[in-house]
Amino acid sequence: MEKILILDFGSQTTALIGRRVREMGVYAEVIPGDSELTDAALEGVRGIILGGSPESVYGKGAKVSPRIYECGLPLLGICYGLHRITADLGGIVAPLAKREFGAVEVRMNQKPAIGLKKPVMHVLPFFTRFLRREERPLWNLVTGQKSFDSFTAWMSHGDTVVTLAPGFVEAAKSATGYPAIVFHTEKPWFGVQFHPEVSHCEHGNDLLAGFVLGVCECSQSWNMGRYLELAQKKLKEAAAERDVLLLISGGVDSTVTAALLLKTLPPEHIYLMYIDTGLMRQGETEEVKDMLTRLGARHLSIVDAEADFLGALAGLTKPEEKRKVIGDLFITVQEREVAKLTLADNYFLAQGTLYTDLIESGKGVGAKAHLIKTHHNVGSPLVDAKRKAGLLLEPLDCLYKDEVREAGRLLGLTEDVVMRHPFPGPGLAVRVLGEVTKEKCAILRAADKIFIDELKRRASPEQKTLYSEIWQAFAVLLPLRSVGVAGDGRQYGYVLSLRAVTSSDGMTADVYPFEAKDILEISTAITNAVPEIGRVCYDVSSKPPATIEWE
Repeated sequence: MEKILILDFGSQTTALIGRRVREMGVYAEVIPGDSELTDAALEGVRGIILGGSPESVYGKGAKVSPRIYECGLPLLGICYGLHRITADLGGIVAPLAKREFGAVEVRMNQKPAIGLKKPVMHVLPFFTRFLRREERPLWNLVTGQKSFDSFTAWMSHGDTVVTLAPGFVEAAKSATGYPAIVFHTEKPWFGVQFHPEVSHCEHGNDLLAGFVLGVCECSQSWNMGRYLELAQKKLKEAAAERDVLLLISGGVDSTVTAALLLKTLPPEHIYLMYIDTGLMRQGETEEVKDMLTRLGARHLSIVDAEADFLGALAGLTKPEEKRKVIGDLFITVQEREVAKLTLADNYFLAQGTLYTDLIESGKGVGAKAHLIKTHHNVGSPLVDAKRKAGLLLEPLDCLYKDEVREAGRLLGLTEDVVMRHPFPGPGLAVRVLGEVTKEKCAILRAADKIFIDELKRRASPEQKTLYSEIWQAFAVLLPLRSVGVAGDGRQYGYVLSLRAVTSSDGMTADVYPFEAKDILEISTAITNAVPEIGRVCYDVSSKPPATIEWE
């Protein structure tokens, strides 16, 4: 099967490159950037993309196999990937005086590209698709005729190319004066200083398509159905007739994982365990039980562990401490409850881990990713032990949230289940800032329910529900109280923040622009119904710089 190979150097958006490629109908495989490029690794590969990195090429950045420059395949270096190619081939990369981050204008060069020897074979398909609105973009570029002035790219780098490697020419530069797009005059090698994979980058998909479909000439034969076929094949090979336990939260990720397991492996070997931590949304336990029964689950355990979790969280206020305690306790409670089941000793543990969970936890494909925050099903030492023992199944770990939803539809899940907003594994513990108590959870649960119900009943300007327009919405209880007035009396109530964002993949997110009438009425509904809350705020921070969840 033909594919694009993506080298991972620890960037938070490396898998997003793979996702963009798959959206084009082309299979993409992500491997560590320092992998040995054997004949087996290169089988079916039509092109190689070198991703970004939090490191410098002169620091801890991974070295690539020398064979990458000898195999004859097209190369596209993105940010650090461009630096890697430049440094390896004799160019110079140096630190910037000030890091470039966010939207930056990229200006196409209008002067002839001196020394261009084989433009039609190697460069024309790339620029034809990238600048697809122009009839003769490369001709215009080479001859100096005006064609495409500029576009807005998304930068995130502290180093830059100051001297191109021999054989490379500059096709565009950033508004700050540094090379932004370069290509080799004879070989199908390209580099961009920005991140075309993020949704904020203008023409980013066109650029990637120009490389994948133009230069690499990949056929568009990949889809989610094919991904599920491969996932099912891997599950059968790994688990065979072995018992599999899935800790299910009731969210989209674990529900899709449950549906996939039940459709792939013998149902009598699938054990579903739902641990009610006391940190769930209102009515969640009842909904989960009904949903899993309808999926055909034969072994379903509902565990009431509220006392365990609230007891373990008592006195803890730091987000990472809470996440790690919850992660470890999940496994402890699981082991206690599993002992009551008739599972074989070598059972597998399955999880609905997504790639966003892995990369935020510094557990990407390679060893260069930085920790953003720990996810309970990724960062726990006990989960790591299961992973190292080869007893962990994570069939969704290459997917983003919207891809998981597409998979859920193909597996027959209802739209209500598929489009349910994301809910963090640690539950309300990361939405109750500061110490978590039963009282605070009850207050937050009630307020959050009102918020979500209001979103489901209110229409957007496009006549959809606000809930369906929003990627994720939730309430956060702050460790603050403020003075207010209730009737004729003084009130000292909690401060609640509402959060609602739009996104396509969870890697970047924009604040949802509520009409003033809606947000004011929702605020009033909450303070009228939940007397412990005296003030409601709306979070207007995008991702980046913030994360979607507060903790």
